[in-house]
Amino acid sequence: MNALLLSGGMDSTCIAWWKRPDVAIFVDYGQKPAEAEEAAGRAICESIELRFEMVRADCSALGSGDMAGAPSLGMAPVPEWWPFRNQLILTIAGAVALRLGVKHLMIGALSTDGVHADGRSEFVAAISDLMAMQEGGLTVGAPAIGLTAVELVEASGISQDILGWAHSCHTSNVACGQCRGCRKHYATWKALGWDPH
Repeated sequence: MNALLLSGGMDSTCIAWWKRPDVAIFVDYGQKPAEAEEAAGRAICESIELRFEMVRADCSALGSGDMAGAPSLGMAPVPEWWPFRNQLILTIAGAVALRLGVKHLMIGALSTDGVHADGRSEFVAAISDLMAMQEGGLTVGAPAIGLTAVELVEASGISQDILGWAHSCHTSNVACGQCRGCRKHYATWKALGWDPH
């Protein structure tokens, strides 16, 4: 079985459409836009008849930056940076995956996510090795790691209707229009010649 760590954002939505995993796993880890991300994830999964699993583990006390609604730490490479976020979420989702009998877990990292260490191919390989050496032998992959957001949309063949469910805002359950997530969302739609409204 294959699973996808589904955030409800554009990238994981495209991968859900493109790769059609057996199950999508959503983690509410205490991020500010969790409610909208969950709603988007559920709508996307219902639209493409994909099993949706969610888990809550409130780690908001550990967060920093836009997604936690807290000041960024001095070492933060981008405003939404949250220490060890992908490692944390993958660990939680990995535990759910093993319970479901999943052997491979996909994440939505892109070539442009290399601005932070846990968005790079080296991180994906290292976390996969770490999980695979433990009981269950779960592996992690990033099928779009060599693509930009626009290239992923095009490669996936996703429709505007399905992608329209995605929630990309880092700060709120209603798109703020100003954060890096919102700006990427609008820039991607514009580059595709689509109307984001």
